[in-house]
Amino acid sequence: MPYYELYYHLVWSTKHRAPLLTAVIEPIIYQYMRHKAHSLEAIIHALNGIEDHVHMVVTIPPKLAVAKFIGQVKGVASTRFNKEHKEHPPFFWQTEYSAFSFDKKRLPYVIAYVNRQKEHHAQHELIPLLEKDGTEDQQQTIHEPMGIYLPNYDQWFKEMQAT
Repeated sequence: MPYYELYYHLVWSTKHRAPLLTAVIEPIIYQYMRHKAHSLEAIIHALNGIEDHVHMVVTIPPKLAVAKFIGQVKGVASTRFNKEHKEHPPFFWQTEYSAFSFDKKRLPYVIAYVNRQKEHHAQHELIPLLEKDGTEDQQQTIHEPMGIYLPNYDQWFKEMQAT
């Protein structure tokens, strides 16, 4: 069995950013997404959002492309909801999405950001880059100074031995 530490922060929106993820619908959609992610051998670390978009912090096995994972999770959630809950208006997602990768040291911070989505939006305290849903025309990459990736060798070696 392969060993991997792959962490992604995924963001996608409802079709036309319609406020479809109500207090009634959100837990149903999230349950479908969790079930599908589990069947794909992914681990959801955090899942939250507001009425018109979703944030997911997830580990996806390397045998599965990120785009394929997102397509399957979104597809199953909306298809099952529309089939099993005809009393509600139809549910659709935007085709676009955003995907960010990050390292294990940042995992607790990204989980906290996602878990506090409703608070962040209510207080207008957002990280704009992490709110993108892929509908923007230009790609953007976070660039960090190279120096942060050049640790003291002895310190790095001790950290690696401790894991």
